[in-house]
Amino acid sequence: MLSHFKIITALLLGIIIGAIAIKAFQSITVENPEGKFEKKPLYWVAPMDSNYRRDKPGKSPMGMDLIPVYQDGTDTTTQANAIKINPTVINNLGVRTATVTDKVMTQQITTVGYVKYDEDKLVHIHPRVDGWIEQLYVKAVGDPVTKGQALYTLYSPELVNAQEEFLIALSRGNNALISAARSRLTALQLSKKFITELEKSQQVQQFITFYAPQSGVVDGLQIRAGSYVKPGTTLMAIGQLDQVWVEAEIFERDAELVKTDAPVTMSLDYLSGRKWRGIVDYIYPTLDEKNRTLRVRLKFNNEDLQLKPNMFAQITIFSPQPSSSLVVPKEAVIRTGSQNRVVLALADGYFKSIAVTIGRVDERYIEIIQGVKAGDRIVTSAQFLIDSESSKNSDFKRMTTVEPDVQRATVSGVINHIDINNRLINISREPIEKWHRPAATLDFVLAEQLAIEQLSPEMTVNFTFEVRDELVIVDITQVTTSHVDH
Repeated sequence: MLSHFKIITALLLGIIIGAIAIKAFQSITVENPEGKFEKKPLYWVAPMDSNYRRDKPGKSPMGMDLIPVYQDGTDTTTQANAIKINPTVINNLGVRTATVTDKVMTQQITTVGYVKYDEDKLVHIHPRVDGWIEQLYVKAVGDPVTKGQALYTLYSPELVNAQEEFLIALSRGNNALISAARSRLTALQLSKKFITELEKSQQVQQFITFYAPQSGVVDGLQIRAGSYVKPGTTLMAIGQLDQVWVEAEIFERDAELVKTDAPVTMSLDYLSGRKWRGIVDYIYPTLDEKNRTLRVRLKFNNEDLQLKPNMFAQITIFSPQPSSSLVVPKEAVIRTGSQNRVVLALADGYFKSIAVTIGRVDERYIEIIQGVKAGDRIVTSAQFLIDSESSKNSDFKRMTTVEPDVQRATVSGVINHIDINNRLINISREPIEKWHRPAATLDFVLAEQLAIEQLSPEMTVNFTFEVRDELVIVDITQVTTSHVDH
């Protein structure tokens, strides 16, 4: 009896252990109808947004099937949301790729400006007495002058009286009067040399010549010989051109990118191919209330005097960033009004469109804040066509073989956004039954022969597009209904 009891006990224990083992195995695998075991998903994620998770299959906010993720961290993205393209098709499409890199971006602000005198070195000439211009030695705006060169001769009764008072003070020998009279002559802009000669000659000068206080060129000449002038009259200005200012305006959104002493380059149409290098000299404290722009003052050396006031210039202001970031070539990002995407080049000819969050943009690169990692390969050409396939979760049969004929479909949809500069139109289209494509929101390029100005957001349109390197609309008309037979 005891031996039978031991046998029965052992059998029961084996059954229990086996049940536990089977239960544990089933927790990580399930048997499919064909008798093969598959891993059981931990959860499901959206193909275009890994942060969107669910505990069972379903649809993402974009209407795409959720992708299962397993215990070992793998998912079916490569098979369920990527497309495999025949190498011949890749070659025919001209697919090129680039690597996501970590680098320091240099933000560039492009604007225009006007050359001006360096106002720190601009001198205005004013008389300090009433009088008449007896003789004018400079004849026109732009005339060069050197320091000490005669500018004009002035007759002024007030200057005559001031000289006589000085001579009377000298004759009386009163030092206080002499000092006061000398100070008055100096305040009336008479030079020390003139006062010394007056003291020696004891002869009053009826006509007094005034001289240039600095070298430069004449600007704003307001007088002619015989003109009557008085204090406050601007006779002329003398500016220097060995260094010039350029005043430019930038948009309010770029204000934080501009810093004093930031490097600047400048080019002019009349001197094609040449660039000047300068710095940001001053940032004005207020914005233009009408244009919502901020004025900045730039400084450039001009030793050869090629830069002349009022010239029109193209300006590029550089704003280097303090730290590096992940960047991709600018042309690799598919930018829409609601989402930005790139196409990943995976192994074995697979391609996958993923959503990314972009940051700063410069002349060549776009910063990627979220969505890719350093070393990833991304597509930089023909990505619009690949993205239109990869983002739709279709069977992608068309991409696996070479098709000489252009694919064309006619469908209706609603315009969401229009990029006039790039002729891009974002449209929410209806399903395409002949291709078994569900409804989708995509970017289309408008053919050159079509007038983009006649289109507007929220307009319902009936359009025909062709699948080339991009999705190109070749015909488009406004309709009153959002349905069309396929």
